[in-house]
Amino acid sequence: MQSHIRTFAIAGVLAVSTALTPAAFAADTEVTLGAQLEPPNLDPTGGAAAAIDEVTYSNVFEGLTRFTSDGSVVPGLAESWEISDDGKVYTFKLREGVKFHDGSDFTAEDVKFSLDRINAEESTNAQKALYADIESVEVVDPSTVKVTLSKPNGSILFNLAWGDAVIVAPETAATNATNPVGTGAFKFDDWVEGDHIDLVKNPDYWGEPAKLEKVTFKFISDPNAAFAAVMAGDVDSFMPFPAPENLAQFEADPRFNVVVGSTEGETILSTNNKQPPFDNPKVREALAHAIDRSAIIDGAMFGYGTPIGTHFAPHNPAYVDLTSQSDYDPEMAKKLLAEAGFADGFTTTLKLPPPSYARRGGEIIAAQLRDVGIETEISNLEWAQWLEQVFKGKDYGLTIVSHTEPMDIGIYARPDYYFQYDSPEFQKIMEDLNNTTDPAKRTELLQAAQKKIADDYVNGYLFQLANTGVVNAKLKGIWPNRPTQANDMTSVYWED
Repeated sequence: MQSHIRTFAIAGVLAVSTALTPAAFAADTEVTLGAQLEPPNLDPTGGAAAAIDEVTYSNVFEGLTRFTSDGSVVPGLAESWEISDDGKVYTFKLREGVKFHDGSDFTAEDVKFSLDRINAEESTNAQKALYADIESVEVVDPSTVKVTLSKPNGSILFNLAWGDAVIVAPETAATNATNPVGTGAFKFDDWVEGDHIDLVKNPDYWGEPAKLEKVTFKFISDPNAAFAAVMAGDVDSFMPFPAPENLAQFEADPRFNVVVGSTEGETILSTNNKQPPFDNPKVREALAHAIDRSAIIDGAMFGYGTPIGTHFAPHNPAYVDLTSQSDYDPEMAKKLLAEAGFADGFTTTLKLPPPSYARRGGEIIAAQLRDVGIETEISNLEWAQWLEQVFKGKDYGLTIVSHTEPMDIGIYARPDYYFQYDSPEFQKIMEDLNNTTDPAKRTELLQAAQKKIADDYVNGYLFQLANTGVVNAKLKGIWPNRPTQANDMTSVYWED
């Protein structure tokens, strides 16, 4: 999860140079991506930060299935699969000849190890709940694995495409946080903490080889520094770009392409449902009516973002527009607060992670809440602090974060999740969804889930994060949309 929780120009002289200088050669084979957040570690199976997947997904680690740029789920390390008539047994045929970056062979034993490890008692997998229906994993032969579910789960192939389910080797799993070893088209090379991570081409990749020799992720948290880095050509692409107010300037410069796509990032004013007074539904409803989404999108995102009224992406066919249910109505907010026993308001914490949408949006929301009598004590946290205090420790009243995982409304069925929403009715909807494969019925259940969390005003639903960025005009293959939290560099190349 990100706080939503995530590159740009080659200097003009290099872009037009035809001389085979070292710099020109590097420009054709290397790319530097700007990123606002540095990952806390590089093991996607043991951390919640979206920044981990942004470096490693598809590049370093691969799963049995994977997402493509349009959000489709396609074969990954599994070349095919068969599903039993009762929907409980998935038999995966694995690709042969695949090797890990340390030269060891990828086999069915690695798949069994990886999937068993997710559900182990000591597992630190952030999305462990997605795989709870896996009852057993059986090695049929070195290239065949049988996965048996305790009950049908129509989302299992989708869930296996998440970064949390990538396949790792028993020999290297314990050190993947600092020295990741996967099967992807790029190998980990170097990490200078606080500055950059280098990946290099995997010459022994089983599939279509990468077109680039080297990819550098350069961490630049300050929006002004990001703008300077792009203009100077120190980075070739920055997706998403942390200063949307600068995008018009880039649009006017022929060296760059400005990209505006969609993401899975539901940006929310997350509310601690167990902390008084937010354990009172009327207070949460008042909070929702105190928020002016348009002002936040304009003020924090310079107009980039789609208003949402529930935790679901508007580009998804099953989306229901529920924004009118929590329209901006400060007088209604005051009335609801009075009915809840808070006519004089109250004070709470607002803990903000580093992304500019959170820091800028936090100031705007604090002013809006003050207008209805709610005072906020703002704390600006670094990403590691936010994960420790808010996500793990649940020590907060309010926070702002963008959830970038694909179609992740199921998190509301976890009572111990950081916003601590516990609804047996919602949990039943999710259980029925997992047991359903019929597309029409799944849509009906997804829409019921959206309505339920909107009715309960679990969180303040702000906007769908836009994938706004800047890319060197000669760099091709960067995903315009972000169906998962990833910077898939496997098909990126420089145009002559």
